[in-house]
Amino acid sequence: MGTLLEEECGGTAFETLDDDECVALIGDRVIGRVAVTIGAIPAVFPVSFTFLDGAIYFRTAEGTQLARAVCRSVVAFEVDDLDAVHHQGWSVLAVGVARPLEPGAPAVEALASRLPLRALASGEKDQWMRIWPEFLSGRRITGTGPGPTSWP
Repeated sequence: MGTLLEEECGGTAFETLDDDECVALIGDRVIGRVAVTIGAIPAVFPVSFTFLDGAIYFRTAEGTQLARAVCRSVVAFEVDDLDAVHHQGWSVLAVGVARPLEPGAPAVEALASRLPLRALASGEKDQWMRIWPEFLSGRRITGTGPGPTSWP
C-alpha cells in the first residue's frame, strides 16, 4: 500500500498509491476522462476505454473535437471511484501522448477484436486512440470520521 500523504480536512486522509496499484485500478474500470486543451482552453471528455498491455485505448469519431485535440498531444487521463457519503475512494491520473491507430491496418483490426470496448455515445467511432502513460499518480481517500457525513 502507498504512504500517508496528508491528513486533516474534516477527518479525511489521502494515501499515495504506487504504480502497481494505479495500474490495477485503471485495469478494473471501463469509464474514464480524457483531459485536453482546445485552443488553450481545458476540456474534459468522458470515454469508455480499456487498459491492455500498459496502454489506454479508446475510440472516437474522426473529425470530432476530441479526435482533433488528442491526436499526438500530451493528455491527462483520469479514472476514479468516489463515495461522497463516506468520504472514501481513489483517483488515478495517467499522463502521456495520445496517438491514433491506423484505421484498417491488420494490427489494429486484430487489436480491436481483442478489446472489449464499446463507445459511450452512439454513432460511428472509427478512430482508435492509444495513450502510453509516461506518468502515473494515484491516491486513496479514506474517511476517518465517525460515519457518513455530507460534504460542506
